Amino acid sequence: MTETFWIAATVLIVLALAFVLYPVLFHSAGARERTDLRNQNLMAYRSRMKELDSEYQAGLLDDENYRQLKEELAGAMLDDVQNEALVKPVPSGRKTAIAVGLIAILLFPAATYVLYQEWGAMDQVEQFLAMQQIGETDQARQSQMQDLTRQLRERLEASPDNPDGWAMLGQSYMRLEQYGDAAQAFRRLANYAPDERARAVALGLAAQALFFQSQGAMTDTVTQAIEDARAVNPDEVNALGLLGIHAFSQQEYRDAIGYWERIVTVAPDHPQLASIQDGIREAYVRLGEEPPAMASAAPSGPGVTVRVSIADAFQDQVADDTVLFVFARRQDGAGGPPLAITRLTAADLPADVRLDDSQAMSPDAKISAVDQVMVTARLSRSGNAIAQPGDWQGSLDAPADVGPATGEPVELVIDQQLTD
Repeated sequence: MTETFWIAATVLIVLALAFVLYPVLFHSAGARERTDLRNQNLMAYRSRMKELDSEYQAGLLDDENYRQLKEELAGAMLDDVQNEALVKPVPSGRKTAIAVGLIAILLFPAATYVLYQEWGAMDQVEQFLAMQQIGETDQARQSQMQDLTRQLRERLEASPDNPDGWAMLGQSYMRLEQYGDAAQAFRRLANYAPDERARAVALGLAAQALFFQSQGAMTDTVTQAIEDARAVNPDEVNALGLLGIHAFSQQEYRDAIGYWERIVTVAPDHPQLASIQDGIREAYVRLGEEPPAMASAAPSGPGVTVRVSIADAFQDQVADDTVLFVFARRQDGAGGPPLAITRLTAADLPADVRLDDSQAMSPDAKISAVDQVMVTARLSRSGNAIAQPGDWQGSLDAPADVGPATGEPVELVIDQQLTD
């Protein structure tokens, strides 16, 4: 990109210099003056000859005087022409103009380059183009994504005051499943966030990335990241969500309900609201209590409907309270968090499940943004969304089309048990 920019800039500089220097180098004031003088001499010669002819015809001049005066006038005219041919000095003003023009040709491009490097915004232009390329490569190979992400990071390190750039970098690392790098990018985002609320969200995203890196384990690093986010905003939803998931996995259902219900209160438009409400209902069931009435989330635009069932061979092996995750991922294998995910239990099977934007894990990764997805259903022994040996799983044989909630569901059978 830098090479293209400087080629274009050079062409513009050359055109600008051409407009300025053409009159100086190719328009001669001295030539115009010489032309004017020649014309004046010629007019004077013709006028005097006409006067001589008139005087001769009127009888004021005899033949001898008439001939002598004509010869003298012709000789004077010849002398003027010879002097003009021999002496053609370049005006001093023109010499100065030529010198200035040559200096401009040499110094103007160099000065432009130096001053742009000092005060220009090339680093921001390169960051923007790298971000734009990353946004356009959802279906590119992972190696291309890796290269673009590396370029964006290098440019951000050189010019770090770019919150949008750090957000894009963190999301890109999440797609690549490089969760440690994603956490670092989100922490850098927190340093340049415009306000405290945005800073808390960035720290919450960092905690989420570390949670993925630890495969759902609440390590000291993850705990500290959550505390950092909640120290800025106690109601930061990413941190609350992680605390709810951890409490549920530890069978601390009352705590899980508290964290998740807080999300519903402070973020009623949360993109994962349906999944959060499902988790709350399941936590009440685990406590042996009747779940409170909740507003059901209507399908949010395009999505996929699947009919999930379990193979007969596993029917007797799976307890009714086993947690069921159904999720959709990009069909191109670009990685990153699921585009939509919902949570049920084995007791709900067989079940028709609708995956749409209401179950998105991130506002920047929605099922409505793609044409096709791969759908997987997993029965988790541990209740953790991260696959574990012994879990039961099934996936569609081919990508499902994303569209309106019409037509027959796509059949998905849980027909294998994970061994590693």
